[in-house]
Amino acid sequence: MIALNLPPYEHKIKKKDDKLFIFDILRKKYVFLTPEEWVRQHFVHFLINKYHYPKALMKAEGGLKYNNLPKRTDLVIFDSVGKPLIVVECKDVYVPITQAVFEQAARYNYILKAPYLIVVNGLSYHCCRIDHASQSYQFLEDIPMYISPVLS
Repeated sequence: MIALNLPPYEHKIKKKDDKLFIFDILRKKYVFLTPEEWVRQHFVHFLINKYHYPKALMKAEGGLKYNNLPKRTDLVIFDSVGKPLIVVECKDVYVPITQAVFEQAARYNYILKAPYLIVVNGLSYHCCRIDHASQSYQFLEDIPMYISPVLS
């Protein structure tokens, strides 16, 4: 697979019937290795290792309905009470991050109402904060660090 602009990790790949599969720590199984999946797996580990997001709060390939059509989010990170916090749209490295890519992710987020949106293609990523009340967004310099809730 192509080298990404994300930290490497010790991935597990297996071959079956001339097809490659990569182990997904979120789904706890091997999944078909596509270029987009390669990006997703690296980005999941990046979020866990650098930004301290717990894997227990992440869901890959979550389903939702948009205009009565079934859609799948690449990755959703939830807060400690189960509300969507970040929607992540993963693309192949050869897919440039354009306004159309952001609009696709924003359509999914219209349903989920997460306050953050990230688009990544393995070479770069962009994060923005969404203000759903004013229907505006602001690009951030970096991804917010996960802050564990304080138990009282």
